[in-house]
Amino acid sequence: MTLSITLSQAKIAFVGAGSMAEAIVRGLIQTEVANPQHIYMMNRANQDRLAFLRSEYGLHASCDPATKEAYLREADVVVLCMKPKDVESAFAELQPMLHEKQLLISVIAGLSIEKAERLLQVGLPIVRTMPNTSSTIGLGATGMSFSSKVNDTFKQLAIQMFEAVGTVTIIEEDKLEVLTGVSGSGPAYVYYFMEALIKAGIEGGLTEEDARQLTLQTVLGAAHMVKITKEDPAELRRKVTSPNGATQASIEALDRFKFTEAVAQAVFHSAARAKEMGEQIAVSTSSPVGKSV
Repeated sequence: MTLSITLSQAKIAFVGAGSMAEAIVRGLIQTEVANPQHIYMMNRANQDRLAFLRSEYGLHASCDPATKEAYLREADVVVLCMKPKDVESAFAELQPMLHEKQLLISVIAGLSIEKAERLLQVGLPIVRTMPNTSSTIGLGATGMSFSSKVNDTFKQLAIQMFEAVGTVTIIEEDKLEVLTGVSGSGPAYVYYFMEALIKAGIEGGLTEEDARQLTLQTVLGAAHMVKITKEDPAELRRKVTSPNGATQASIEALDRFKFTEAVAQAVFHSAARAKEMGEQIAVSTSSPVGKSV
């Protein structure tokens, strides 16, 4: 890859065509920072899924082994989006097709850079990321760490790629599991909270449509208040919580049911499971990293 290449020029191959890969691709295309004709997507056998992606986004997609190999060999950036359970077999297939001029980006939960290097046995630069599905609408939050081989040019390319679908936070790799618990799994906590709020509204006599609209606007407004005012959420909460008022009563109810502790446990359980999934990925080779292919 030349130093002057831009994201719109780069050929990007996605290994795995699931919801996260689609979220990233959709964001890249909708923000017009990547050319759909330079995007390749592939999976093992689901041709219907690939046909949908070709039709929806105008990109290249295939599960044909020869075509997949061609995509991989000519790619500037290879994005690994397979499930952790498929990593060992997928990496064994990928290894002969990769070369050190490529940038490798992993969105595989729990897979450390060190283990990826040992599995691939190719001394190419690796960026480990944890995006979330809000990337599909350009409002994603992505955590990112770099291997020692990632130079400044590659760092900027990776950052630009994920900034096109939201915000990027650069952190030490040993903090990525906690980040997974906060932002990777975080949208699900918010959706779950919204489900509960809608359900409570309906049980209290609101129509489902009204409960849903009120919940949506409330969550949206609260998030924008934090972003626009730049105030601490705790301070904003205090400002709307009058002593002995209705909101105070509701906060006390949440405290009785250990709301804060429940959220913390959700984050820590997500982090622990992400780490566990990474540890379950086997490394069956003892060959040194950096073997030529």
